[in-house]
Amino acid sequence: MRFLLNILWLITGGLVNWASYMLASLLLCCTIVGIPFALQTFKIGNAILWPFGREIIDKPESQGCLNLFMNLLWLLLGGIAIALEHLACALGLAVTIIGIPFALQHLKLAMLALMPFGKEFKNKES
Repeated sequence: MRFLLNILWLITGGLVNWASYMLASLLLCCTIVGIPFALQTFKIGNAILWPFGREIIDKPESQGCLNLFMNLLWLLLGGIAIALEHLACALGLAVTIIGIPFALQHLKLAMLALMPFGKEFKNKES
């Protein structure tokens, strides 16, 4: 079932979202200061590519001051906008019964978009 939902996700916009995150990541890599942020957009982009059957977990070393600082900087420089975009998509999809699983994935991605430093994706145990 996860495989089918992931394929439907790609067809209905997941591939376009992934491509936009990859383009943003490549542009951020052009500057040395943007490289840590590029790594996070790569992470979110890979999460967008195949979101069903995966969960967001905290890394063991995620409680450091550097992660907190980078998350706050990320939040101010674009994290809120990305999260609001995912929230708007989730609200639009939640109107239909068929869109509810996709809306839940957008909510999961919105949480990752708010504070991506110190988080990672892990495959769920079946």
